[in-house]
Parts: sequence; C-alpha cells; structure tokens
Amino acid sequence: MQFRTAFPVALLIGSVAGAGLTANGGKSPVTPGESQGFIREAAAASPVRWDLPMSRNASVEHYVGVLTGAQADEMARYLKRSGRYEGMIRAKLRARGMPEDLVYLTMVESGFNPTARSRVNAVGLWQFMSGTARGYGLRVDGYVDERRDPEKSTDAALRYLRDLHAQFGSWYLAAAAYNGGDGRVSRVMKSELGRVKGEGEGDFWKIRHRLPKETRNYVPLILASALIGKEPGKYGLGNVERWLPLETDTVAVPAGTDLEMVARAIGVEEKDLTRLNPHLLKRMTPPGSDAYPVRIPEGRSARYAADFGRMYGAEKEKMEAARAAERVREASAARERAATAAKARTASASRARATAASRARASGARARTHTVRSGESLWTIARRNDTSVKAIQRANGLGARSRLRPGQKLRIPR
Repeated sequence: MQFRTAFPVALLIGSVAGAGLTANGGKSPVTPGESQGFIREAAAASPVRWDLPMSRNASVEHYVGVLTGAQADEMARYLKRSGRYEGMIRAKLRARGMPEDLVYLTMVESGFNPTARSRVNAVGLWQFMSGTARGYGLRVDGYVDERRDPEKSTDAALRYLRDLHAQFGSWYLAAAAYNGGDGRVSRVMKSELGRVKGEGEGDFWKIRHRLPKETRNYVPLILASALIGKEPGKYGLGNVERWLPLETDTVAVPAGTDLEMVARAIGVEEKDLTRLNPHLLKRMTPPGSDAYPVRIPEGRSARYAADFGRMYGAEKEKMEAARAAERVREASAARERAATAAKARTASASRARATAASRARASGARARTHTVRSGESLWTIARRNDTSVKAIQRANGLGARSRLRPGQKLRIPR
C-alpha cells in the first residue's frame, strides 16, 4: 500500500531489525486483558499525567527502542520541533475536551513539520490529503494550501478526530481510522467483533492483526512517542533544546501583495514572514477583492499600521505607472507589428506582380507568330504547331466563341 504519513516508512511497516513482534498467526502479542494490566502498571509507575490510555506491550516497547536507538537523531529532531507547536495543539485539544496526548499523533504524522509532504502528497502537520482537507474546510489551491497552516490544519484535524471517535467510540480506533481510513477499520471491526463501535481501547488490539502493517503499527508508534515525549530524560534525550513557540500578531493584507513588501514595512526579513505563513505558496496574498490575514512577529502591528499603508500607496502608484508604461509599449509594439505586416503584404504583392510579368515576358519570348489563312481553325493551328487550343486562347486573350479572320496574327506558345 502507499503511505500517507511523512513519518519514516521503516518505522511504520516494522522493517527495521526486530520488528517481527507478532505471533499466533500474526495476532497481537498481548491479549486485551494483559493490555489493560499494562495500563494500570504504567499509571502507577509513571509520575506523568496520562489522558490517553497507555498500553505498555511488546509492540510499544519495540518502538520505544527504535526511537531511542536507530532513530534517536530523528526523534531528537521531532522533540526539538515540538516546542514550537505542542502548546498550541494542546490548548486546542483542551478547549474541545479531547485527550491532550493526541498531540503525539502529530509527531508520528509529520515530526511537527508544517511543510512535510508524503509520497502520496499528504501535506502538513496532520498530513491531510487534499480531498479530506477541503471536506473539513481547508483551502487548497494554487495560492493557498491551508494544510500547511499549523493552526487551521490543527482545527480541521481535531474536528476529524472527534468525528472518528464518535464513530468508533475509542481513541485508538479513531487514530487507526485516521491513518488507514474509517471504511477499512469499520469492515475489520464488523468482521472480527460483529460491531463497528468499540467498547474500549482494548478493541484495537483485538482487530490489530487484520489491519495493514502501517495502520497496525501506527498506534504503538503514537504510544511510544508519547512515552519518550513526556519523559525524554528517562530515554537519553533530556538534553534536546526545544524550539520556542512563535509569538505572532495577525494583520489584514490587501489581495495580491508580496510578503516582501509586508516584510519591508515591518522591518523583518522576507524569510521570517515565509516561515510564519508557510501556507502562502507564492509568497503573496491570494488575488481577489478581499484582504487576507497574514501572521507577523508579535509587536509589529503598530509599525504595520503606520508604514504599510504609505508604502502600499507609493508602491501602488509605481505599479500603476509601470502598467501605464507597459500599455504604451504594447500599443507602440502593436502599431509596429501592423506596419511591418502591411509592408510585408505590399512587398509580397509586388513580388507576385513581378513574377507574373516575368512569366508573361518569358512566355512572350518563347512564342512565335502565325498568320491565319482562309479555312484554318484554332484546332488545326494547334495541331500543326504541337500545342493546345486553350494555350493559344490564353496567349491571345481569345474566348471560347472568338472567331478567326484570315490574315489575323496569333502568338503560338511553344
């Protein structure tokens, strides 16, 4: 199958060494009861708070080993990025009454990279496909791809996850459906358990062996990422310095405006605005009649209000002058093209006339004269001179009904 997430494929399909964890015909190595026992043990042993049930089974422990071993550098990179977006995502989850630990689904999806793109063109922090993104209200076109907007894509993803939880009654099953599709999870649930809605997180482990490899390993990866993310020091990643959140203000920018002009107005580099607005694909606000919201560094709104209008007015005048000059150049070029075409037509006509005259002269030079005698006709004259009636008629301007007179001079073409 094709992989929707931008997470390393080797982790999702279990192709790294030691990934063959299942037994008994490919079923999960723990029973649902054992899984619940792991939840109680983890809750009792860990000082951190969990709002998503935590299962410490062989699959989860395997991925903890992978993420702190062969993929430790990659995990450190994800932890570093998490500092920029984790607070925002947790706040949105908390406001909706959803488990804050779902933030680690983002880590598995994209490694907290808002511009991540998978091999099947899923994009953004939450790896939305374009159709699903539009279905949840995100704009995706040639100018704007809101899958790359951290806040808007998070709002859409949480609505999607909430819908999946309502459908399946389990966050594990909702996560599996987020990765593998709700249709596939529904069919497997119906086949294995005779129902679609789950009765607890243990249902995921009951059907896990029937899911595709990527989806089968998706929930264990989320849980492993959560274990490490909550206690990085325990797993040798305590020295990772996480990026600070980006503090921003939002201003309304006229349609079709380059971010470079906004950057000049507020005194920052264009690359800084591009980083804050990764969803603006052409580094400009989309064309149209409405202003578009643009994020700028916090504390720059007053300078934008003071300087952008003046700069925009001057730039607009300059652009209008440039457009007027371009229209003049285009009109002049059009006149030149018309004059050139007229000259070409005149020259062509002259050449045609010269060619016709030359042919006529050549024809005249090749012709000889015949004096019509009594009783002769064009047919007899043509036959005697090895030519045709029509050729004699053309050479002498004679029509079909023209009559010959004795003594008449005819040009006979050779």
